[in-house]
Amino acid sequence: MSDGPGQDDAPDPAANGSQRRRKLSALLVEIAEDPARERISVADMLELMKARAFGAMLLIFAAPNIVPNIPGTSALLAIPLLYLTAQMMLGRPPQLPRFIAERSISRADFGRLMIRTAPYLARAERLLVPRLHVMTGPAVQRWVGGLCLVLSIVLILPVPLGNMLPGLAISVIALGILERDGLWVLIGIVISLLSLVIVSGVIWALIKAVAFLLANVFA
Repeated sequence: MSDGPGQDDAPDPAANGSQRRRKLSALLVEIAEDPARERISVADMLELMKARAFGAMLLIFAAPNIVPNIPGTSALLAIPLLYLTAQMMLGRPPQLPRFIAERSISRADFGRLMIRTAPYLARAERLLVPRLHVMTGPAVQRWVGGLCLVLSIVLILPVPLGNMLPGLAISVIALGILERDGLWVLIGIVISLLSLVIVSGVIWALIKAVAFLLANVFA
């Protein structure tokens, strides 16, 4: 893993640049098909993604929030996102505490997951091209990291369906960072702001509803 801000933009000399040319979907399928691995841990993913770790890990933990999940799932997925986005904001290399990094999944289960998700990821990747490089530079990435940190906090809140738009926003930003597509990062920022407005409105409406009920109960 590289040091300092803009980690997803730094080349990986050991890979001789090949990792940057390959798509994340292909890398994930290759990991799933590696017979040398019985289990795949979060730490393994961080190491294997190397310079692309920020974008890849943000996507992995944010994407499941786009669809309705078991209550509490968003809060669990938000914990590693809090660490990653805070480090992104501070310009530090991605690291996770042991209780997260040592979590693992069997290669068979990971393979089944890739069968379902890799085709969708591959379709999204076909829309990504390097452009608007200023939006994927180190300085902007730190600001984007701060925005994603706020979205990660929102994911913890028990807001009905409040996980979907923040999860989508982080996923779009992550894809933009992965492929140096500043347009996608910009779109992700717009979705982020929209999601914060909507979630704020929902929270305010819930507060007013609770206040109304309490006022009537104790009137």
